[in-house]
Amino acid sequence: MLKNIPPILSPELLKVLAEMGHSDRICIGDGNFPGARMAKAKNAIFIRADGHGVLQVIPLDTYVENPAMIMEVGEQDKGLEIPIWNTYKEIIAKYDDRGAAAVGQYERFKFYDEAMDCYCILQTGETEIYANIILQKGVIK
Repeated sequence: MLKNIPPILSPELLKVLAEMGHSDRICIGDGNFPGARMAKAKNAIFIRADGHGVLQVIPLDTYVENPAMIMEVGEQDKGLEIPIWNTYKEIIAKYDDRGAAAVGQYERFKFYDEAMDCYCILQTGETEIYANIILQKGVIK
């Protein structure tokens, strides 16, 4: 057992986060995200984890403008409210002084392409739509 590690972070996920280096990225996909298929396509690590608390243990990259990227709403869903994005921005603001400014967007299929290049894809059981985010790890200064 370790102290001060959120219990939501499994030993497998902690190992992956520790292995990641500066500028490595982790994709956190919602329950609808095709994470297993995408991870398999590029031999990325795939972990199933319901819930997440990744920003408690890794810093976001300060060398890029948007170290957190969400999936843009598709044309068929224009006008939908996506409340999870506000939640993500609030969480990021707790750990990064840039707050919501650290968050950017990829078009849906660009997000999929970028997800396949991530070191790890973490699949959650999140039921909110468009609750997908890619985080780029920074350095501890």
